[in-house]
Amino acid sequence: MPSGAPSGENCLVDMDSKAGDMFGSEDAHPTGTGGAGILAKLWLPKGFSISMAKEWIDKRRMSIRPWASFVDQRKFSKPRNFGELCQRVVKNVETFNSNYTFIFLGLILYCIISSPMLLIALAVFVGAFYIIHLKSLESKLVILGKELNVPHQMGLAGAVSLPVFWLAGAGAAVFWVLGATLFVIGSHAAFRQLEGSDMEELLMEPV
Repeated sequence: MPSGAPSGENCLVDMDSKAGDMFGSEDAHPTGTGGAGILAKLWLPKGFSISMAKEWIDKRRMSIRPWASFVDQRKFSKPRNFGELCQRVVKNVETFNSNYTFIFLGLILYCIISSPMLLIALAVFVGAFYIIHLKSLESKLVILGKELNVPHQMGLAGAVSLPVFWLAGAGAAVFWVLGATLFVIGSHAAFRQLEGSDMEELLMEPV
C-alpha cells in the first residue's frame, strides 16, 4: 500500500474535514458573506433575508386582533351616514391592519394553489432566476455592454417565464386577488363597528 494513502482513523478524519469544508466554510459564498458550500448557493438578494421575513411575520402576528372578535356578527351594523362609513373604514383599517394583511396573503395562496398552471409558472420563474444568478456568480453576465445586477436578472427571468404566466392567466389571477381583497376588506371595514377606544378617540377630536 502506498505510504501517502490515508487509512483507518486518518481516513475518517480526512473525510470529516472535507465534509466540514463543503458545508461549513465561510469563504464558500462568492459574496464573502459566509455560508455553507452547497447551501451558500441558495442566495437571497441584498437587503433581504429569511430572518427579516420571519421578523416581519412575527410582528404581524403579535399585532393581530383576535379572530373571534374580528368576525363577531354582533359587532356589525349598517353605518348611519357616509361620514360614519368613512370613519369606520379609516379606523378599522388601522385597527385590523394585520388581520387584513393575512387575509390578503391567504387569498394569494388560495389563488396559487387552485391554479396548477400558475404554480408551474412560478416554478419556471424561480428556476430561471436561480440558474441565471448562479451563472452570474461563476462569471459576470454582460448584455449590450452592461453587467446584469439582481433586478436585471429578475427581469430576464420574468421575460423567460412570461409565456408560461400568460398561458396560466396570471393577469386574471392578479385582478381576482385584488378584487376579492378590496371586497372582503372594504365590506368588513365599512360594517364593523368601531372599538371602544376608537370611539373615545373620535369623541375627543376637536370638531
